[in-house]
Amino acid sequence: MNPTDINTSPAVEFRNVSLSFDDQPALSNISFKLEPGEMILLTGVSGSGKSVLLRLAIGLLRPEAGQIFIDGREVDTLDESELLAIRGGLMGIVFQEDSLFTGLTVFENAAYRLEEHGWTEENIEKAVGEVLQFVGLEQEENKLPEELSGGMKRRLEIARALIGWPRIMLFDEPTMSLDPIMAIQVLDLVIRARDINQISSLYVTKKIHEIPHLANSYATKTADGEVVITEAPPDKLPRTRVMVLDKGRIVFDGAVAEFQQSDLPVIKELLVLDRHDHSKDPYVADPWDKRRLPKEEVL
Repeated sequence: MNPTDINTSPAVEFRNVSLSFDDQPALSNISFKLEPGEMILLTGVSGSGKSVLLRLAIGLLRPEAGQIFIDGREVDTLDESELLAIRGGLMGIVFQEDSLFTGLTVFENAAYRLEEHGWTEENIEKAVGEVLQFVGLEQEENKLPEELSGGMKRRLEIARALIGWPRIMLFDEPTMSLDPIMAIQVLDLVIRARDINQISSLYVTKKIHEIPHLANSYATKTADGEVVITEAPPDKLPRTRVMVLDKGRIVFDGAVAEFQQSDLPVIKELLVLDRHDHSKDPYVADPWDKRRLPKEEVL
């Protein structure tokens, strides 16, 4: 396969993928394409198969039927070393569970994947410095995870996944259990990575209010290099769409506006579950301006 073929291939493609556990279907006949630079917002009630889909996408699970392609390469034909190379360079994943190494510092946690794949010490220091600055943890590199707040831990998880700037990112409910201010910081990190670094992403959430925020916000760099997140004008809307899973099947795949107007019972159920009035939550226009936060909330 030549470079032109790779560049024009979908970032992720599922073709009629199915998987069961103990004879219970987890995913049934799943087909979709994540195009380069696109974000798919994947939602559904608990147990609908969202996390299973992500683990299949990164090769932690294998399908019983169907084919999965990453950047044009069929996952099932790759050996373990080739899969590790994909996870170490092409893809990153942020799990909903805490997966930090408690005995390693912030710097060591961020550097872990690069050390595994034989990067030089000089290149590791440069890459870690860049990614820790990106998530706002450049002053915390010698701390252990137990010394970090919940929001800082989540930002370190994202830093570790973004190390080396992979072209494909998988996010498994990254704002779960975070308060509104911390959640906005994480969402804005996701937007910054998507728009500034042109990352293709699968973003799993049950928090329906996150979908319009991710779909309608846009990150740009000013002339002096500062990253600003604003409401996207019509000609700058990010490439996003919503995909809904129900009992292991895709029941909706379309634009955010169509999702918001849908009469499908499963979508109505998701909206009911997310009935909290988020308009009353505090919003920090610049989440990195620590002067805007009460002292006890500073991350």
